[in-house]
Amino acid sequence: MARLGRAERQRQLLQRIQDDPLQTDEELARYFGVSVPTIRLDRFQLGIPELRLRTQGLARQAIHQLRSLNRQEMVGDLVDLQLGRFGRSILDTTPDMAFERNGILRGHFMFAQADSLAIAVVDGDVVLTGLVNAKFKKPVRAGERIVATAEVLRHLGPRWVVLVVSRVGDVPVFRAKFVVVAMTAASPDWAEGGAPR
Repeated sequence: MARLGRAERQRQLLQRIQDDPLQTDEELARYFGVSVPTIRLDRFQLGIPELRLRTQGLARQAIHQLRSLNRQEMVGDLVDLQLGRFGRSILDTTPDMAFERNGILRGHFMFAQADSLAIAVVDGDVVLTGLVNAKFKKPVRAGERIVATAEVLRHLGPRWVVLVVSRVGDVPVFRAKFVVVAMTAASPDWAEGGAPR
């Protein structure tokens, strides 16, 4: 990217953060080809809070819509939710989530983040996973941040098809298509809920 003047860089910075509020100062600095302190100064001048505060604000808004899970049942932090359409969560990985000898994240953490997000995005009181087609695309190292995005592809009766793509930065690391089933709280039975056969 060609070096931009300050006014144009700030205009584009504002747009990028509006489009994706989960970008780090480091990612933004790489994109614009400037230093991290320059990005922090730009954010300060534009009145844009740091990532931690942006994330907390998004999480407060999203958590009020959550129906199918309790907040404590989510793996990762829910930061965006449009019930029946879209959702996003972040998972900051730690050394205790990884294999001790190589620091690579154990796969069940990525799966659990994606699974809980697929359930969270469905508008229902009782939502269970019926079928999953998952692909681990790239290893994740302890300390990396995983951003998972869920999108409802189809909804027919109690069955929902939800695509979840997890990324570290711009790199896809996990992808799964979930068939989840929403059932009534009074009768959580697979047969009545119409689970996939």
